[in-house]
Amino acid sequence: MARRPLPRILSSGSAQIARSREIARTAADSATDVLHPLITISRGLRKLAATARAKWAATPKERRGPTLFLVAACVLVVAFMPYGPLFALVGVMGAAAWQGRERPVVKTGPDDAEVARLKGLYEALVPYLSLPDDPEPLFAHGGDWSGAFSDYAFDEDGRPTRLRIAYPPYFTDGEPAARARIEQLLHAKSGRGREYLFDWDEEGNRLTMHVLDALPTTIAAQHFVTVPGETVLGFTDADAVQRTVPVRAADGTEDAPAVVWRTGPRSTEPHLLAVGQPGSGTTSLLRSIALQALPHGDVLIVEGGGTGEFACLVGRAGVLAVECGLSGALASLEWAAHETERRLIAANRARQAGHPAPEDTRRPLWILLDRPSVLGHLAAADGRPDPQDLLQVPLRHGRAAQVTVVVAEQFDSLDVLGETVRGHTRARVVLGPASPEQIASVLGGPPHTTPVPDVPPGRGYARLGTAPVLRLQVPATPDPFDDATSEAHRQAVLELLPERQTATMATIAPAPGSAPDPDVDADTAPTLRKEPGTAALSAPVPAEG
Repeated sequence: MARRPLPRILSSGSAQIARSREIARTAADSATDVLHPLITISRGLRKLAATARAKWAATPKERRGPTLFLVAACVLVVAFMPYGPLFALVGVMGAAAWQGRERPVVKTGPDDAEVARLKGLYEALVPYLSLPDDPEPLFAHGGDWSGAFSDYAFDEDGRPTRLRIAYPPYFTDGEPAARARIEQLLHAKSGRGREYLFDWDEEGNRLTMHVLDALPTTIAAQHFVTVPGETVLGFTDADAVQRTVPVRAADGTEDAPAVVWRTGPRSTEPHLLAVGQPGSGTTSLLRSIALQALPHGDVLIVEGGGTGEFACLVGRAGVLAVECGLSGALASLEWAAHETERRLIAANRARQAGHPAPEDTRRPLWILLDRPSVLGHLAAADGRPDPQDLLQVPLRHGRAAQVTVVVAEQFDSLDVLGETVRGHTRARVVLGPASPEQIASVLGGPPHTTPVPDVPPGRGYARLGTAPVLRLQVPATPDPFDDATSEAHRQAVLELLPERQTATMATIAPAPGSAPDPDVDADTAPTLRKEPGTAALSAPVPAEG
């Protein structure tokens, strides 16, 4: 049986109804826009009338007569004044418009989603913060979370950014393991991928959780306002340190809280150890330290990776050598050990004679080693001494001789470092993604925040001796010869480089009797000479150009 088509009025009725609804909605919106002032004044008049009615009801009966007489007198005065009724009408309309304006809704408490998240946190903490014998437990399944949680705040995604937790006095908040369980639970339930700060108040039995903002990465290498003997390792939170330095950032000049490392004879942490994953920024940290040390001292660089990360410093004034091969590294470190002994002897003789220390013993000498474990493997395969063995004298006596040692190594080769390096590098830096256990093994204490898995280069933690663990962001100091370096960062590093030496270039050759370095061409290698009364070895090189 064939279908019969619907009548035209039925088939087109739904479209006409939808079109009519759209026209009515548009007309209503237009009327609302036109009549908005009238609606606002009407709403305000209702509020004023309700306020007057409430005040009249609250007025005692014995005062209503005088009050009514006073109002009537005011009305008469206004009525007989020139333009009085007009001014009164304008005033009433203005007050009504002010009272009837649309005010933003003030949030006075958490919404349903936030309440559900707080209840989830409360239930998750019950097994850790309650005991079966507690007659009035603060944490109990199905209990009231408002008695334990306060001072809470949420982000736009509904995740808590601040929370204050009251816990029972019998909780073992003095045990690191118990604290770590609570912090790990709150970190997992509040949202991963963010860095949390946990502040334990043991006296008041309170735990405050904060979500920390990421440290800025817009500060590049530059001249920092410091005195000789101070090195800016990076920047941290504003409330973590008491000192700020003016810096140039991407958005202008500002005062940034800096982590300042002090070296010299009065330093309690004269040497530094930086550990990180590949690409975490330890080499950039060494470049930043070298650029800050060159205006006031001499720098000796030993690069175990052999990637040419310090090629921009070759031949610069104040750079004694940049060694990548095993023979050059051994010769350089052997000279550094002898130089440390020479400085100690010269300073001791001057003190015995009642004279100040010689000038060449007061100029700081910096020894920067990047990945010494690679050179150690090469030395073991070649039957030669480990370069770390030559660091014993500079590490043990470097503070008195104005010699500072900075070692950078990766986590996978951390066990290769000797006890001398570990024992005398009291200033520690950990960069890149790392677990709390790895950070604690290097810094000697756990971080005060929860590390995140994805961090930019140069982000990590620092600890100077027994001081608290600080978050750290190293100033961007990339290799200016790298094609991936931005033009702004390249120019920032090039501006800090000293002038190249044209007459002589500081370098160090292999020690007598040692095997030649296969990476050095014998025809072009410079011949060294030790000038009497000088602390460095020099060799003539042709002028640039």
